Amino acid sequence: MLNEMRDRAVAVLGAGMLGLVQACGAPAAATTLPMPTTDIAAASVKAPQTAVFAGGCFWGVEAVFRHVKGVSSAVSGYAGGVAKTADYEMVSTGTTGHAESVQVTYDPAQVSYGELLRIFFSVAHDPTQLNRQGPDVGTQYRSAIFTTSEEQKRVAQAYIDQLGQAKVFGAPIVTQVVTLPAFYPAEAYHQNYLALHPTQPYIVIHDMPKLAALKLQFPDRYVGK
Repeated sequence: MLNEMRDRAVAVLGAGMLGLVQACGAPAAATTLPMPTTDIAAASVKAPQTAVFAGGCFWGVEAVFRHVKGVSSAVSGYAGGVAKTADYEMVSTGTTGHAESVQVTYDPAQVSYGELLRIFFSVAHDPTQLNRQGPDVGTQYRSAIFTTSEEQKRVAQAYIDQLGQAKVFGAPIVTQVVTLPAFYPAEAYHQNYLALHPTQPYIVIHDMPKLAALKLQFPDRYVGK
């Protein structure tokens, strides 16, 4: 863990002033992302629902969703691998199949799955970066949507197709859409990390701008916690 934190700190300090202006791993969309044309109707599902997203270091993704109206919890963890390798040190090797992920529990009467996808692609990460986000490199930092139902899979793929056709990004979207095998919560020290370490350089440079973007782009969705 200490080596990982040191490497991240070095990457952060090397980012320079550019990193202070734009979070590494933030989407480089040419225009404001459109609303999904395909979504899951609130009347068709019962609360609560869960969604799992992977988009680089889970600290920032978790923080974004913790501040979305209608989300009751956001938990950092691992998805894509097996239980015995759901350990931070092992996942950090990039050989376990796991991706750093966030499990979002939400009320579909307040926020739809499609709206969560829009936030994910708009401010939580850059879906055009393959097996990396900003300074973090490896398959454990890949962009992925782990679906828990056929409806989620249908809506997620439809939105990726919609964004691709609209050409809102300057490069192809590389986000994977895969069925969730299982979600494993990360170690306790990773939970709510941004709120507990607001002055850490990595958080200040790479994750705080994501919250600022959420508040700016989705003022009706942003809640302070």
